[in-house]
Amino acid sequence: MATDLGPPGGAVAVHALILGGARSGKSALAERLVSNLGGGRVLYVATAIIGVDEDLRRRVRLHRARRPVGWGTLEAGNLDEVLQAAERWDAVLIDSLTLWVAAREEDRALPEFESFLARAEDLAVPFVLVSDEVGLGVVPESATGRNFRDQLGLVNQRAAAAAVEVHLCVAGVGVRIK
Repeated sequence: MATDLGPPGGAVAVHALILGGARSGKSALAERLVSNLGGGRVLYVATAIIGVDEDLRRRVRLHRARRPVGWGTLEAGNLDEVLQAAERWDAVLIDSLTLWVAAREEDRALPEFESFLARAEDLAVPFVLVSDEVGLGVVPESATGRNFRDQLGLVNQRAAAAAVEVHLCVAGVGVRIK
């Protein structure tokens, strides 16, 4: 049986992509997976723009409290910052591509993500990516919603193609699908 090891040339920047719906347990699964890769030296990249949303603030506090003490945190929406910081860590967890895509200008997410993947291949650090699975939901009513779904779907497809492993998380149970 052939095993897909990611991009051609043997360079593997994306170790795993964790997909799932809201509250599926995908972040917790990604944290467990990256803990095994990073030897304690993990950079957690949070892409959420918190603003004044109290519910989001509460969720961020819960995520922070769950992380091991030795992990670093980078709150960044710019993947160039992530690449610059990554070299100082043993593994990098980006949570989440969903929020990162939502902050991009229309139709800019895929080209920016492709650039990130190409440059990440030059690094020895493995990346674990978290994203919402958008292919199982209803078709959004608005054109803006459909465009977001389409952009995230394309980014997810590219991330999955680059990843050694892809996991789908449902009801707190992660299933490896690649």
